[in-house]
Amino acid sequence: MSTSAAEHLSPAFPERAAWGTASKLRAWQQAALTAYLRATPRDFLAVATPGAGKTTYALRLATELLGRGTISAVTIVAPTEHLKVQWAEAAARVGIHIDPKFSNSSAVHSSEYDGVALTYAQVASRPALHRTRTEAAPTLVILDEIHHGGDNKSWGDAIREAFEPAVRRLALTGTPFRSDTSPIPFVTYAEGVDGIRRSAADYTYGYAEALRDGVVRPVLFMAYGGAMRWRTRAGDEVAARLGEPLTKDATAQAWRTALDPKGEWIPAVLAAADKRLTEVRRGVPDAGGLVIASNQTAARAYARILESITGEKPTLVLSDDAGSSARIEEYAASQSRWMVAVRMVSEGVDVPRLCVGVYATSTSTPLFFAQAVGRFVRARRRGETASVFLPSVPVILEHAARLEEERDHALDRVTAADTEASMWAEEDALVAAANRTASTPDIDQPAFEALESDAEFDHVLFDAKQFGLGAAVGSEDEQEYLGLPGLLEPDQVAMLLHERQTAQSSRRPKAAAAPVSAHRALAAQRKELNKLVAAYARKQSVPHGVVHNDLRRACGGPALDAATSDQVAARIDKIRNWLVGRR
Repeated sequence: MSTSAAEHLSPAFPERAAWGTASKLRAWQQAALTAYLRATPRDFLAVATPGAGKTTYALRLATELLGRGTISAVTIVAPTEHLKVQWAEAAARVGIHIDPKFSNSSAVHSSEYDGVALTYAQVASRPALHRTRTEAAPTLVILDEIHHGGDNKSWGDAIREAFEPAVRRLALTGTPFRSDTSPIPFVTYAEGVDGIRRSAADYTYGYAEALRDGVVRPVLFMAYGGAMRWRTRAGDEVAARLGEPLTKDATAQAWRTALDPKGEWIPAVLAAADKRLTEVRRGVPDAGGLVIASNQTAARAYARILESITGEKPTLVLSDDAGSSARIEEYAASQSRWMVAVRMVSEGVDVPRLCVGVYATSTSTPLFFAQAVGRFVRARRRGETASVFLPSVPVILEHAARLEEERDHALDRVTAADTEASMWAEEDALVAAANRTASTPDIDQPAFEALESDAEFDHVLFDAKQFGLGAAVGSEDEQEYLGLPGLLEPDQVAMLLHERQTAQSSRRPKAAAAPVSAHRALAAQRKELNKLVAAYARKQSVPHGVVHNDLRRACGGPALDAATSDQVAARIDKIRNWLVGRR
C-alpha cells in the first residue's frame, strides 16, 4: 500500500501546479508512474519536454519508493548549483528533505536529511566518495538532464562508478540528446534496422503531445534581420543583411554584429520585445521576459538598454552561484518585467511566469536552443502563449521550425552528416566558461570590429510556418504582429497570423512594370522575387528551384534570367497569393 501524499487523487488536467508541488499528477505523469511501478526496473529513462513536469513526476516516484521501503535515501544529480537548491526546495514541499549544500570536503550530512543534491561536476571530482555513500543505504539516484552524463568520458565513467551500486536509478531529460557519440551511463541503447544504436526511453512525452494537452504554451518566434556592417581583422569593411543567404563565416560575423550592444539591432529588438511583453501582460499580468546573453559584458549592456527603454532596472544574473539563485527566486516571485542572464539560465531554471524571450546569444546548437526555449513554454492556464525573439540566422530558424521533433541519442555514425560532434564539445566548453568567468572568450570567431547595425522585422514562425512579408521596425505591419493577444489557443494564433499576413499583403503596392532595357528596375524585381521565393521555400520546406519551376508553370514564360519585367511582376503577384494561402 502506497503511503505517498495524495495517492488517491486523479491526474491533474486541466489544473496546473507549481514546480515540484503537485498534489495531483498530470495524465502523462500518472502513466509514467504506472509504467514504472508495473515494471519496477532498476533503471528508467523518462524523456519529457521542458515544462511538462519532470520534477513533480520524479519526486512522486521517490515518495512511492520511500513509502514502500524500497529505498531509504535519495541522491539527486543536477547540472548546476542553482538547480540543486531548486530540487531541494521542491522536495521539501512533498516531505523529502534534501541537503543541497553537501560538499565533497565534509563528506557528511545531517541525519535529518533523506539525501543530498549534487552537481555532475561534484560527482566527477570524487566518484569513490559518492560510491561509498550509495553503498551505505538503499538509494534512489535521480539523474536530472542525464545527457550531461555524456559530456566526456571521464564524467561518464565517474557517474557510472559512483552510482552503479544504487538499487534504483531514474534518468530524466527534457531536450534532444547530444549528437556526439559518448555513451550516457545507465541508458539503454537498441540497434535499429540501419545498424545504428540509439537510446531507448522507457517513457516519452514530447512537445507536440504536451501542446495538444495544454501542458505547454505554443511558441511564436519573432525573427528579425537587418543591415550589418563590420571590419575584419584584415581591415576590410564588409556589409551584409542578416537573414539573406551568406557564407557560414559571413553569417557568424553578421550575427555577432547584430548582438553588439553599441549598434541599433539590439536596442530595436529589445524595444519590440518589451512592446510584446506589454501586450501579453494585458492578459497575463505577471508575465515576465528573459534576455539570454552570450557573456557577462553583453548581459550588463543589455540590462542598461532595457532600463532606458522601460524605466525599470532588470534583474541581472551573471553566474551560477548562491547569489544568482537568490536573484532568480526573487524575480520568479515578483512582478518585475525583465531578467537578463548569461547562458546558465537556459537549462532547468524554473520561472513559470516567463512569457517573452530574446535569444541574444551566438550559441547555435540544437540542444542549447531547446533548453532556452524550454524556459518559456511552461503553461499555468489554458491560452497562455510564449513569444521568443530571434535573429534571422538560418540555423536558429531551423531549430525553431523543428521544435516539435524528437530525437534519440545515437552511438554510431554512418554518414558525414553527423560530424557536428566537435561543435557540441566546443559549445559545452563555452557554456561552462560562461558560468565560471567574467566573460565568454570568443574563440570561435575571428577578430573583427562591429561598425553598425539596424533591425528589420522579417516574419513570425509558428507551427513551422512563416507569417509576414517583412516590415520596418515601428511600422504598422510590425505592430500588428507584436500586438497579438497574450491569451490565445493555438488555432486562434494560427487564424490571427493568417489574417495579419493577408492584411499586410493587401497593403503592399504591386511591383510596377518596367521596360526590359531598365536593367536596374528589372534587377530590383528579380531580387524581390527571389526574396519571396526564399520565404515560400522555407515555409514549404522545398528547394528554391522547385518554387521557381512552379511559378513558371503557373505564369508561363522562360527562366528567371530571361524573363521580362512583366513576367517577373506576374510571378511576384502569384507568389504573394501563395504566401497567404491563395493558390
